[in-house]
Amino acid sequence: MISNTISLYKQAYAGLSKNTWYLAIVLFINRSGTMVIPFMLPYMIDGLHFDAGIAGLIMALFGIGAVLGAYLGGLLSDRLGFYPIQFITLILNGLIFIAMGFMHTPISLGITIFFLSLAGEAFRPANSAAIAHYSSPENRTRSYAIHRLAVNLGWGIGPAIGGILADINYQLLFWADGITCIAAAIAMRVLLPAIKSGKRHAEKTKTISSANIKSAYRDKLYLFFIFLTIAYAFCFFQMNSTVPVFYIKELGMSKTQSGFVMALNGIIIALFELILVFKLEGKRSNITFMGIGVLLTGISFLFFNIFSYSVLLAIGAVSVITIGEMISMPFMNSHWISLSTEQNRGQYAALYTMAFSFAQIFSPLIGTQLMKNLGFTYLWYVIALICLFTFIGIRLLKKWQ
Repeated sequence: MISNTISLYKQAYAGLSKNTWYLAIVLFINRSGTMVIPFMLPYMIDGLHFDAGIAGLIMALFGIGAVLGAYLGGLLSDRLGFYPIQFITLILNGLIFIAMGFMHTPISLGITIFFLSLAGEAFRPANSAAIAHYSSPENRTRSYAIHRLAVNLGWGIGPAIGGILADINYQLLFWADGITCIAAAIAMRVLLPAIKSGKRHAEKTKTISSANIKSAYRDKLYLFFIFLTIAYAFCFFQMNSTVPVFYIKELGMSKTQSGFVMALNGIIIALFELILVFKLEGKRSNITFMGIGVLLTGISFLFFNIFSYSVLLAIGAVSVITIGEMISMPFMNSHWISLSTEQNRGQYAALYTMAFSFAQIFSPLIGTQLMKNLGFTYLWYVIALICLFTFIGIRLLKKWQ
């Protein structure tokens, strides 16, 4: 039994390039400092005593900056190459995190969080292009899964430590998050050789004709996929906004307990996602797995209305939403990458990143308003219904594909 399990893990991890692993290490360092955003709403409401509506608006500014950052990141990645964009944005993100700890008014915090997300989301399209560059078509889904493993293993550490630091002093979160971003940039320079890519490099080598590059912004089926991704991400991102408030306000959990429960998401993914992807890859279409994951996400939010309030409820809900995430997101990545080429990958990556950025605007903004005016019960039913309609949309996408 044990030997079979070990063999399964070896098979799942085999065949990935050295640079794929190095990039995963960079992401792990970066995400192990993920402490500020999961506690941003509790920090503003409890630490700075902002009104819940104002706090939601500030989080919406994070989403607006993320949309612009994703667009610029994709544009610059296609133009200048993914390597320099990753390095520059990691450094900027680290410096802005540290600066944000000194902002204590809604206006100053809103401006800072806008530029934080601008730099942070500009990193993502470049990083997605890098993952595609270091992988092969045969192991692309697993390559994305290994990077999600690194991200979520970091997520398993970051919020857990962040909860402890938040109980001591919220200001410690900003320093920890900033230092890990800068450390990730240094690790990238040490571990990964500089790569020349992007249109500027292609123009020099005369290997590309701009007229032959398909635009992601004119791919109608891809745009429908992006719309569905926004709907799914809107629901999923409640985990970073209203759910932590629910844990603290309704379940009576401390910030430390809340941090450990949220960290469970990353721990489950780190242990099981790559194995799950290895077993599922090629069995059915990417779109089929996307739909299953979205449906499980909706079910997880219904848990809050069906079962009695307790820490076990929080653990159960996080576990189910994590299973949905593990089934959907790796195959969503494989879907968009299969539609792109090396010359337009930044565009496709930018739109995919922008989908999550749009969700970051509306998820906290609408979620906090529903939470404030109608209560959590109504909010969880709305989220479950959106997931159901998204699942139906994914079934239509499969039919039209």
